[in-house]
Amino acid sequence: MAEPERQRTEQRLRPAPLLFEPAEAVADPEHFFDLESMEDPRELLARATELTHAFRAATDRSVEFQAIAAAQLADPRRFDRLTPAAIAERAEWTEDYAKKMVEFGRDLLRGGSTDA
Repeated sequence: MAEPERQRTEQRLRPAPLLFEPAEAVADPEHFFDLESMEDPRELLARATELTHAFRAATDRSVEFQAIAAAQLADPRRFDRLTPAAIAERAEWTEDYAKKMVEFGRDLLRGGSTDA
């Protein structure tokens, strides 16, 4: 899982488009975004690299949204706020990690720690 404290100094990469695949292709365990059918290793490397960047960018954004949600759920102004332990249980995190994610989310909500 990505580190919530990590500073976002690198420029956000524009992810490669993730095309939805037909259900019959998804059912085939050997099928992965049509990479298995590419014969040119240059093309395979380029497309696999694009997918790697796309998944990393998606992971980073997902972690940011997790942190924002954790901060919102822990907001003391909410009558139904959750404790870090309750957030940790819901997200399958440790309580210490949940505390860090709440703080990271608060930073994001204040407009810091990201290149939006």
